Amino acid sequence: MTRHIAPATELLAEAWLSWAERGKGLDAETWARRTRLPEWTVLDLFAHVAPSAESFTQLRSAIVDGPAKVESAADILRFFNQPGGLAHTAAGQVADAAKQTAAGTDPAGLIARFEVEGPAALAGYADLPPDTVAAHPLLGTVRIGALAEVALMEATVHLLDLIAAVGGPPPADAALRAVRALLAEVADPVAFIEAASGRSDAAVLPVIR
Repeated sequence: MTRHIAPATELLAEAWLSWAERGKGLDAETWARRTRLPEWTVLDLFAHVAPSAESFTQLRSAIVDGPAKVESAADILRFFNQPGGLAHTAAGQVADAAKQTAAGTDPAGLIARFEVEGPAALAGYADLPPDTVAAHPLLGTVRIGALAEVALMEATVHLLDLIAAVGGPPPADAALRAVRALLAEVADPVAFIEAASGRSDAAVLPVIR
C-alpha cells in the first residue's frame, strides 16, 4: 500500500513536538524512572527515539535512480521482525546504543533534537516525493515514504511507552490511526481477519517486537 509522504512526515514532526513538550515537564526523578521496557529508563527511551540530523544527511546522499526493492513500510517491518531478524538478534545492541546516547546527552539536548533539530532536518526533505528511492545497507533500496511511515510508527509506539511511565494525554488521533493501519498491514491478511472476527484463535499478534 502506497501512502503520501507529506501526511506521514507532518504527523512525525507533530509526534516529535509532543515528545519535546512532555520532556520539558519532567524532573530528575522522572527522567530516571523505569519504563515498561525492561531495563530502559525514561531518559533511555528519549535517547532511543530522538531524531538525529546526521541520519538525514546520510539519507540525502543515499538517493538513487531506479525502482525500490522494498516498497512499503509493512515490508520493512516484516523484514526486521522475521524469525532471526534484527528486531530479535540486535535488540541488546539497540538498548546499549540508547543507554550510551543517554549517558552522553543531557535531557535538554534530547528535547532540542525533538523540538528543533529533527523537524528542521525533516523539512529539508519537503521537495522529495514519497516514491524517491534511497539505498539502504540492509534493505537494498527503499522508498523514503516507507521510511517515514516506519519512523512515525516508532515515535508513536514509544510515545505510548512513555505515557505508560509518566502519564499524559494520548498521541494524536491521526498518528494512532496511521500506526494501527500499518501494523494491521504487517499481519497475514487472512489470519488477521479471521482472528479479529472471532473465526480463529490463531496467535496473530504481535507483528513487531
